[in-house]
Parts: sequence; C-alpha cells; structure tokens
Amino acid sequence: MVPRCQVEILYFAKRAEVTGVRSETISVQQEIKALQLWNEIETRHPGLADVRNQVIFAVHQEYVQLGDQLLLLHPGDEIAIIPPISGG
Repeated sequence: MVPRCQVEILYFAKRAEVTGVRSETISVQQEIKALQLWNEIETRHPGLADVRNQVIFAVHQEYVQLGDQLLLLHPGDEIAIIPPISGG
C-alpha cells in the first residue's frame, strides 16, 4: 500500500470560483501521477471538469502539466491549481 499524506490544494481565478474555496487540505498518495491527482481533486469538485484543459499545477514551485509525470509529495506540500501561463 502506498503511503498517503495531507497536502494543501490552492485554487486561483476561475478554479476558486468553481470550488467555492481558495484552499483545502486533502489526503493523497505520496507518489501519484499528476493526472491521478487531478482526478482526485475533480472527484471532490466535479465542476472543475470544465477547466481540465486550462489547468497547470505548481508543485514545489515548479509548473507541472496534467499527465503521467510522477509527483513525490510530502505532508504539508502546497499544490497550486492555476490558469495556464500566457505571453511570450
């Protein structure tokens, strides 16, 4: 069994509007793929399905696209769910 940990999810912009919260603590596997993490969050907030393609995580202050990237999380980590970065 994979160990779990409590992490803080931070919601910004439309994601905060959809969830109705700016942050929450959830329990997730310490080793989890980015897309699996998103699916756990989306299960809690089904309205986020509409913005799935407009989401980037910031984990350990690094941007992470939703996909197969393995995240190694620790208790108390902050995971920001932000709009895509635009510009050039």
